[in-house]
Amino acid sequence: MTLPQTVRINEIFDETRTVRTFVLDAEVQKAEPGQFVMLWLPGVDEKPISIAHPAPLTLTVARVGPFSTALHECKVGDRVGWRGPYGRGFSLRKDRPALLVAGGYGAAPLYFLATYAIECSVPTTVALGARRADDLIYVDRFRSLGIELILATDDGSVGHKGYVTDAILQFLTSNPQCSNLQPALYACGPELMLVALHRLCREHGIPGQLSVERYMKCGFGICGQCALDGYLVCQDGPVFDVGQLDGLSDFGRTRRSATGRRLPIQQPVTGNQR
Repeated sequence: MTLPQTVRINEIFDETRTVRTFVLDAEVQKAEPGQFVMLWLPGVDEKPISIAHPAPLTLTVARVGPFSTALHECKVGDRVGWRGPYGRGFSLRKDRPALLVAGGYGAAPLYFLATYAIECSVPTTVALGARRADDLIYVDRFRSLGIELILATDDGSVGHKGYVTDAILQFLTSNPQCSNLQPALYACGPELMLVALHRLCREHGIPGQLSVERYMKCGFGICGQCALDGYLVCQDGPVFDVGQLDGLSDFGRTRRSATGRRLPIQQPVTGNQR
């Protein structure tokens, strides 16, 4: 186990009313898109946070629980600890166009992947979904990369009215380029969205990689809290190929609480209740 490095918060940006981005005085060496770090608030707790950008280390966090509430109360100049990176990230297919699909703050780790795809000259489309327009994050950042953007909101306040998965299906069936060469799909977001994308990949023969969220304590495979059937999400994931998720009894059905108790997934998962 690596001990946390304590560093200064250099910048803080409000993304939405409940989501903030923190830029730390640190760089993550050899980080891969889709990996995470364990972020430590002394006297509070430690939680896994996906890497939005490795240099400087940039983390985007939704306020959904005690840890993230305490983090949102931090100011520029305050110090936090981090260790990592951990987990299995996305493996970019350079022989196919990339289709990145994000629900809510799942856009943050996909931004890291998008920058890498652009560096590798992989044609990239990004689809972002949220409940309403002011819940969408990273829109301007993706546009600054010159990426084709698909937006979807539940209330129709911007882009497609409805689920981002429906917008993706329209894109795949109406885009002539997709009929010649199906893109590889990469996704991060609520688990029920991932279940729908898993089904879409299987039905349309699309290679896909999905980032799955589970409760984590250690981040490197000791505590077993992040079990997903026979996998440990912190080591075997958080990114899984769609084939690895075939037939799993927990995927889209159950998650574990802090005590290890299995709970049904009835709404978008907020994972560690950060």
